[in-house]
Amino acid sequence: MSEAAIIAQAETLLAQGQSADAVELTQRLVSGVEPTHTALAAHSAALKLDRRIEDALAFDLQATRRFASSPIAWHNYAATLDDLGRGTEAVEACEQAFRLGLDAAQTFAVYARALRAVGNHERADYAYRQSLMRDGSVVAVAVEFANYLWMRQGDVAAADGVLDLAFQAGAPPAPLLVAKATLYDAAGETQRAAQLLEAATTRMPGDVLVLMAAIDLALRSERLEAAERYVRLAETAAPKARAVVQYSAIVDLAQARPEIALAKLRGALKTHPDDQSLWGWAATAARSVGDRLYGQLCDYDQMVAAYDIVTPEGWSSLDAFLADLGKVLKDIHLYQQHPTNQSLRHGSQTMHLLTGSDAPEVRAFFKAVDAPIRAHMEKLGQGDDPLRRRNTFDYRLQGAWSVRLRPGGFHRDHYHPEGWLSSAFYVETPDAALETPDKQGWIRFGQPPFITDPPLPPAHLIKPKPGRLVLFPSYMWHGTVPFTTDEARMTIAFDAVPKSASNQPKDRFDRGAARKDPVIQGGAV
Repeated sequence: MSEAAIIAQAETLLAQGQSADAVELTQRLVSGVEPTHTALAAHSAALKLDRRIEDALAFDLQATRRFASSPIAWHNYAATLDDLGRGTEAVEACEQAFRLGLDAAQTFAVYARALRAVGNHERADYAYRQSLMRDGSVVAVAVEFANYLWMRQGDVAAADGVLDLAFQAGAPPAPLLVAKATLYDAAGETQRAAQLLEAATTRMPGDVLVLMAAIDLALRSERLEAAERYVRLAETAAPKARAVVQYSAIVDLAQARPEIALAKLRGALKTHPDDQSLWGWAATAARSVGDRLYGQLCDYDQMVAAYDIVTPEGWSSLDAFLADLGKVLKDIHLYQQHPTNQSLRHGSQTMHLLTGSDAPEVRAFFKAVDAPIRAHMEKLGQGDDPLRRRNTFDYRLQGAWSVRLRPGGFHRDHYHPEGWLSSAFYVETPDAALETPDKQGWIRFGQPPFITDPPLPPAHLIKPKPGRLVLFPSYMWHGTVPFTTDEARMTIAFDAVPKSASNQPKDRFDRGAARKDPVIQGGAV
C-alpha cells in the first residue's frame, strides 16, 4: 500500500474515532530510516488524537531536524508545544516558521495562544487579529479571541464585535450565535442571551446546536416551559443524537419524570458507555427514583477522598512551599474576568496547560500529587462500574489549570467530560468563610446544575485546606458553595485518565487546512 493510501486510511479511522488503529497504521510510515515529511506529520497527528501528545512531539521535532527549511515542520512543532503548555518554545517555533516564509492564519492562531501563555498579551492580541485577517471565517479562532478579550478587559462590546466580523467573513451563524449568548450570560446579561437564542430558534428551528444552547440556558434560568418547547424541536430535528437524548432526559428530571429520564439515559449509555456526562445524569436520575445505580456511581466514601500532600523536597515546610507556589500562580492570573465557557464565576482561570510550566514550584507540585493519585487508584481497585472498570493503576495528566476566586466567587456545579479522575488542590483558602454555618467556600458533590423535581441538594461536602488534594470521579457533579467574605480562594485542578487504556473518548482536534503535502496541523483550541 502506498504512503498516500495509508494516510487516507488513517484519516478514515480517525474520523471514526479509532485513533489507536490510526497510530498503529501510520507507525509503518515512520519506522524506516528516513520517513518522509508527510509521514512524520501524519503519525504525529494520529498520536495527538490518541492523546499521546508527548509522543507526537518527538516526531514533530524529528521533522524540524530533518526538514529544517520547512516552515510547515516548524508550525507543526509549535502547535504541539502549545498543546503541551510549553509557551516559550512554541513562540520561538512560530517565529522560525515566519522567518522561513509561512504566512498562514493557523500559524498566527498558534502564535497567539503561545504568546497568551507567556503573558505577552499585547502581542497575542496582534497575533489573533493577524490570524483573522487571513481567514476571518474560522469560528474556533474568533470565539477564542472574543473570550480572550472578555477575560482581559471585561468588554462585552469588543468581544461581540469579533464575532460579528467572523460572521461577515463567512463563518457559519449557529456557533457564533451560541458564542454570543454564552458571552452575554457570562457578563450577567442573561435576559439578552435568552432573547438572542429565542430569536435564533425561530429563524433556525432545526439547528440542534442552537437548540441545545437554548435548552441549557432555559434550564439554568428555570424557564421550564421554554426548555420543554426547545427540546421537542430538537427531538424532531435529531431524535437519536446523544446530546438531544441527554437534554430530553434533563428536562424530564426538571418536570418530575425521573423514571422516563433514567430509561433514556440507560439507552444512550449502551451506545456511549464512557460518556462522563451521561453517567453524571444517570446518577442524578437514579438518585431521584431510588435506583441502586446511584450508590454504584456515587459511593462518596470510597470514590471521593482528601489527601494532604507532603512537603516537596527543597522547601523547609509545606507553608513555605504553598507561599512560593501561590506567588508563581498569581503571576499568571492576569485576567480580569472569568472565561465565558467555564464553570467559575467572579474569578480568573489560567488558559494554558500547567504541566508545561518550567517553574520549579509547579513541577514540584505535580511530583507531590503523584503519590496521592496512585494511592487513590489502589483504594478504588477494579470493578464493573464505569469508574473502576477503567482503572489500570497508572495514569497520565490530560489537563491542568489554576483558578482564583474573588469574594462572591464560586464554581457552578459541573463535571469534567474529558477526564476519568478529577481534582481540586487548595493553594489558598478563604479561612473565615470556611467556618460559616453554611460552609461557604467548601467543595460540594451531588447537586446537579439544573433544577430537578424532586430537588436534589448536595450529598457530600469537603472542607478545603491549604495543601489538600481532593480526588473524585470526573462524572460526579461538583461545585463551590459561594463565599461572601473579603478573601480569595486559589486552586490547581487537573484531570487524569488511565494511561494504558484503549477505550478513552477522543479529543476533538482541529487539524487545520485541507490535506497538503506535508500537512499543517492545527493547535488545540
